[in-house]
Amino acid sequence: MTPIPWTRRHVLTLRDFTRPEYTLLLQTASSFQQVLARRNRKVPTLQGRIVVNLFFESSTRTRTSFELAAKALSADVVNFTASTSSVTKGETIFDTTRTFLAMGMDIVTVRHRDSGVPQAIAHDLEQLGSTVCVINAGDGQHEHPTQGLLDLFTLCHLLDPTDPRPELLAGKKIAIVGDILHSRVARSNLWSLQACGAEVHLAGPPTLLPKEFSSLGATLHYSLEPALENADFVMTLRLQKERMGDYLLPSLREYHHFYGLTHERLKWCRPDVRLLHPGPVNRGVELSSELLDDPRLSLVSQQVTSGVAVRMALLYLLGGGKVA
Repeated sequence: MTPIPWTRRHVLTLRDFTRPEYTLLLQTASSFQQVLARRNRKVPTLQGRIVVNLFFESSTRTRTSFELAAKALSADVVNFTASTSSVTKGETIFDTTRTFLAMGMDIVTVRHRDSGVPQAIAHDLEQLGSTVCVINAGDGQHEHPTQGLLDLFTLCHLLDPTDPRPELLAGKKIAIVGDILHSRVARSNLWSLQACGAEVHLAGPPTLLPKEFSSLGATLHYSLEPALENADFVMTLRLQKERMGDYLLPSLREYHHFYGLTHERLKWCRPDVRLLHPGPVNRGVELSSELLDDPRLSLVSQQVTSGVAVRMALLYLLGGGKVA
């Protein structure tokens, strides 16, 4: 097979990702998953490169995953935390980024509570003539591209561990349940899953599921059963209480009563259904603890594991890696 060239400099959104790019990313992640299974989990691909994790918002899984991925590629890693930086003294985001640019960074991952910050940083770096690559690690209510990619890899690898590829999801029904309004994960998954031919169904209370999502190609449901009926996969999302205003939900108990996932409710799905959640999980709200901890149904641990391989693949491709 002829290698697919990688020409993308930044990864800011999945909205314009192409099928060949998904194919290449999945193939590369599969190779790195094999590397991570070895006793020696390091390769020298990015030796001498500097990767900066510029996180203005709290994160456990994403930042740690990027750090492990960069170190596995032998890169030097700098972790930035806003609360202990000069941002608290009034320094702007652009000045912070330019400081790391002057220190020689090659790739920067950016997480921020406001939408558009990674894009603005990428634009500023380009105006300076820099060749630094920018990865969106989650921005506001916009997108979370690497979560969408790792979810895609988790599903495709489950369907064919030897050759994960986008075509495996063609015609699959995938239900995404929960706080769609505030979810950057839902938006990235919507783009990636539809690009691979999956049918995406969104479910949640009307206050958390805007009608505008139907114009993006998704089927909307305000009750759970039609969304889950014959679904191949179900993804449930965290209720982002820190982003919610008043009156969006009567109570967490009522939300779980109508939209919380349980073993009983998954019986509406296909018999071989599997469950995903990007984390962190509010046990007993989005889904029951019994369901989350059921290895026959839950893919949550696999998602976390996939995250390192997928982010290794992304850093590798952006860092100039060549496909053998």
